[in-house]
Amino acid sequence: MTSPPCFALIPAAGMGRRMGASINKQYLHLEGIPIVARTLAVFERSPHIDGIALVIPESEIPYCQEQVVEHYSLNKVYPIIPGGAERQQSVMHGLAFLRSIAPPQSIVVIHDGVRPFITDELIAQSIAAVTPGQGALVAVPAKDTIKVVKNGCVTETPDRQTLWQAQTPQAFLLEDIYRAHQTALEQGYVGTDDCALAERIGIRIKVIMGSYTNIKMTTPEDLHYGELLCRLQDTH
Repeated sequence: MTSPPCFALIPAAGMGRRMGASINKQYLHLEGIPIVARTLAVFERSPHIDGIALVIPESEIPYCQEQVVEHYSLNKVYPIIPGGAERQQSVMHGLAFLRSIAPPQSIVVIHDGVRPFITDELIAQSIAAVTPGQGALVAVPAKDTIKVVKNGCVTETPDRQTLWQAQTPQAFLLEDIYRAHQTALEQGYVGTDDCALAERIGIRIKVIMGSYTNIKMTTPEDLHYGELLCRLQDTH
């Protein structure tokens, strides 16, 4: 039986206001290489990925094409897709593009453009867990006790053993996740990740044990930690 084609969808259209930098965070450097280039390179090297749909702000497309895609020879990247005002819109733009070039039973692996320490092993595990009506989520157990807070006061302390921190990649059949996004669009629902949209229409989510180093570059502190991770990778 022939395996379905697998595509990465990389939304990198965020402004990164919490980073406090003069340029969008995906172009900040880790050990001399832009964050988004490091992320894309993992999928470029992966034997499990047939093509990459990269979604960025339309105004940045010429810069990203020249300084990232061409400069680092990222040959799996399709023509860059203009992003939307929010991440959910950007993902929808990427899904619409993939539907125009790929069969419905393709697998799509959605991954944050500023999460550069993903491994090919986790990509492969995510893809392997996808079946019709079932997606895959990379996540890690919460280390800290989590409090539910309203009006500045704790209202609940959930059982930490049931709490996991969602990461990416999140993988699905292309038609399943497109249907989830289309339903959310029609109903005016905005979720914090793609699994939230899939869960709403009854798609089961298989959890893959992630890594605490699979961090998202969000704050200046993340950059410092990312530099350390890069140096550790270079010594192995």
